[in-house]
Amino acid sequence: MARKKVLVAGASGLVGFAAVRHFASLDEWDVVGVSRRIPDGLEGATLLSVDLQDQARCTEVFSQMHDVTHLVYTALYEKPGVVRGWRERDQMETNLRMLENLFEPLKGAATQLQHVSLLQGTKAYGAHIEPFPAPARERWPRHQHENFYFLQEDYLREQQQGKDWSWSIFRPQLIFGEALKGNLNVLPAICVYAALRKEAGLPLSFPGGPPYVFEAVDADLLARSLAWAATSPNARNETFNSTNGDVFVWQNVWPTIADALGMEVGPPEPMCLTEEMPKRAADWAAIVDKYQLRAPRNMLGFVGGSFELTDLSFAYGASEPPSPIIVSTIKIRQAGFHECLDTEDMFRNLIKRYQDLGWIPPV
Repeated sequence: MARKKVLVAGASGLVGFAAVRHFASLDEWDVVGVSRRIPDGLEGATLLSVDLQDQARCTEVFSQMHDVTHLVYTALYEKPGVVRGWRERDQMETNLRMLENLFEPLKGAATQLQHVSLLQGTKAYGAHIEPFPAPARERWPRHQHENFYFLQEDYLREQQQGKDWSWSIFRPQLIFGEALKGNLNVLPAICVYAALRKEAGLPLSFPGGPPYVFEAVDADLLARSLAWAATSPNARNETFNSTNGDVFVWQNVWPTIADALGMEVGPPEPMCLTEEMPKRAADWAAIVDKYQLRAPRNMLGFVGGSFELTDLSFAYGASEPPSPIIVSTIKIRQAGFHECLDTEDMFRNLIKRYQDLGWIPPV
C-alpha cells in the first residue's frame, strides 16, 4: 500500500491534536502538524511552528511540501470575547486569510493532493443566531448569515474546479478533548471550577441554568472520522454532522462528572464562570503548586477563553430551557462511518486522562 502524507493545520488545538495523534498511530501515514505553538505529547509526527497569519512564513513552509497527499484543516482564529466574535467580520476574514495563506503555496507544491478536510460546526445552521428545527440536516439550504465557514467553503470549492482532489466538511457538536489554552474546550473550565470547590470542601454544584438538551463529540472520535473520510469514496465532496451518537443534559451527566472527580453533587448554585473564576486565579495557582500539577499556574493558560462557552452551554442566565441543539448523524452512518461513544463514558475517560497528565488533582 502506497504511503500517504497528511498535513494537519492547527496541531495544538482540540481537534488538530487528536488528528495528529490518530494519523500518527496508523502505519500507512506520515504526519506533519503545524501550529504556532508546538504541543507536547505528540509522538511519531513532524511538528512545525507556523503562524497562519504570517503569509511570508506560510509561503516559505508550504511551498516545499511536495509530497503532501491530504490536508486536514482545523486551525481557528478566535477573538477575545468568544461568542461576540462569531458575528464580527474581521474574525471571519482572518479565518479565510489563514486558509488562503496555507493553501495558495500548498496547491502549487503538492501535485499529488488527494483530499482536503475542513471543519465547521453548528453555527453553519445559525445556532448562534436563532433556534433551528431538530435535527439539523446537511441537505438543508445554507442558513442566510455571514460566517467564515461559508467563506472558507466557497474558497475551497473554487480552488477545486478542474482538479482531481476532493474535500469533506465536518460539522461537529460541542467538542471535548485534550488541549491547553483553547477557547472551545469546556472540560478544562469544568475541572478548574471543580478543583476550586473541592479544595474548599464544597460539593460540585451545577453553576448553570435550566436544562439544555445538547450533543457532544469526543475529539478522538472526530479524528477517526477524519481518517475515514481521507480515503473513503463515500466522503468525497460531502458534508457531515458529527456527534458521539447520543444526547445529554448537563444536570443528568453531572453526577458522573462529580464521581470521576471524587466529589459529591451539591444543590444548584448559578454562577457566571466568565466573571467569577478569574477572581480565583491565585487559588488555582496554589492548587497547581500543592499537587505539583503540570497544568499552567496561570488559570487562563489552562482554560483559555472557554469559561464563556461553558456559561453558554450551561444555559447560565436563561429563564427557560433553550431550544435543543440537535443534529442528525444519519448521513455519515449511511456513508460508512459507524463509530459512536457514550457521552458519560467520554467524560470519565477524559477526566481520567487529565488526572494522568497531571493537569488536575487526583481523586
